Amino acid sequence: MKKTNLYKIKGLLLLVITFGCTNLDETTYSELSASNFYKTELELIQANLRPFTHMQAWLAWSGQSAYYYHSELSADQTAWPQKGRHAYDNGDHIRQHYHTWTDQESRLNNTWRLMWTGLGYVNTAIENIEAVNPLAIGVAPERLASIVAEAKVLRAYHYMKIMDLWGNVPIVTTVGIPNDPPTADRKEVFAFIEQELLDNVEKLQLLSPKLIGRMSRAVGYSMLSELYLNAEIWSGTPRWEDCITYSDKIINGEGGALTGNIVLDQDPLGPFNNTNHKSPENIFQFPFSRKNDFGYDWRSFYMGFSNMTAALDVNFSGNNAFVVIPTAFNAYKENDIRKQEWFLFGPQFKIDTNEPILGSEEYRGQPFVYVNNIRRNTEGQTGEGSMTDGEENSGARFYKYRAGRQDDENYLEGDYVIYRLTEIYFNKAEAIIRSNEGVATQEAVDLINESKIRYFTPADWVSEMYTTTTLTTDELLAERGREFIFEGKRRTDLIRFGKFTTASWWDHEPTGDLTRTLYPIPLKQLQANPNLDQNPGYN
Repeated sequence: MKKTNLYKIKGLLLLVITFGCTNLDETTYSELSASNFYKTELELIQANLRPFTHMQAWLAWSGQSAYYYHSELSADQTAWPQKGRHAYDNGDHIRQHYHTWTDQESRLNNTWRLMWTGLGYVNTAIENIEAVNPLAIGVAPERLASIVAEAKVLRAYHYMKIMDLWGNVPIVTTVGIPNDPPTADRKEVFAFIEQELLDNVEKLQLLSPKLIGRMSRAVGYSMLSELYLNAEIWSGTPRWEDCITYSDKIINGEGGALTGNIVLDQDPLGPFNNTNHKSPENIFQFPFSRKNDFGYDWRSFYMGFSNMTAALDVNFSGNNAFVVIPTAFNAYKENDIRKQEWFLFGPQFKIDTNEPILGSEEYRGQPFVYVNNIRRNTEGQTGEGSMTDGEENSGARFYKYRAGRQDDENYLEGDYVIYRLTEIYFNKAEAIIRSNEGVATQEAVDLINESKIRYFTPADWVSEMYTTTTLTTDELLAERGREFIFEGKRRTDLIRFGKFTTASWWDHEPTGDLTRTLYPIPLKQLQANPNLDQNPGYN
């Protein structure tokens, strides 16, 4: 399937339009329903892809009320501080940073609603496709089984992320049955996800360019690698050897995961640029495309206001939202190529010129300079500031994903990456270290070094490379943070390393409250379903 088919399918499936009028005897000329759809293999695939078009809403789109928002803003790398008269937003972002959220957070409720709606789309697709007689529509039974397997693995992905945020949640496989599903224990949810994956992963197609944005066998293996990496937190039982097994299936190309080679991208921007569908290391990504009216421009949440459009040669403006907190920016050494390439920092100029970009708020008419603090520039004030003390230039900004320039034929064609090979290297290395009582082996060191060496010159590498002595668990967490910043994984990592409620970072003191490792079930959802149980610590 060509990449653009995903967008064509989105439009096709939304073509059912109801017209209202006073004549109730109007003639229906066309109608899509389960009875007259699902007549070809293409229609089965189209129905199967409908949930993918919704994933952009709950996974990453805009970052305001999504999985990404809660995974990043509750952790130790990014924040959305108040800047002058902007971004207080009822204290929503402040509570995320301080871990003082409640069960009445509107953004959390929206995230719950979006994620469960997506799960409903998957369940509907599974139910309707499983009801099809494959021979009656000229589809081989094993091909139908593969299409169903893809939907079930996608359902497992939805459940893995729902479980990550809320832990104890209902298990529902049929829309509306039961009407008010009861809460299942997190261990039971984990077992359901594991079984869904094990039952279906080998039925999936091999990873290939035609499967961008779809569930391939390599995606299923990546999910199992992540599931087993977090098994001790999610189920109470460590599964390090299983994590290694499924990581190896991808790294070594075992089990027919691939149709070709997948290797680490030597270009630091390769997995994130506007042609990142060509990156040799990306395993699973959500396809975006400006050419198909679906351009990936939520990066604007990291940009300053409209003054930055001239600096980057883009036609979208920022809303001065997310920033890199000082302690996270300081975690990179100056000679680290990632620090040079993945952030906007320092004086900003109109592209290809030495003409300064000018501020539009506190620094209106003055040269615009991003600084590594979040505080008002007033006489006598020092330090790194606070969540309520920012200005328009506060903090380094996101520049990992690139839109390209407006005259680039691939402008805004970049995809949002969900799994890439580097993560699998890190997963395996961590599992090796943890199964070796927290001590790094040479194999684990080699895996991390193979990733890290891309970001340093040969002259610097001699002093930057890890050894079995220097690659401690704390250093592994730090390097994981440097590698996967902005990728929506940090909260989960901090929880797994036992740092989410115990560590300090910029303007954040540890709560010590382990119940904060789960979000509360939103109050509105408890009121709608009396069979839901609130998570501990929020009653």
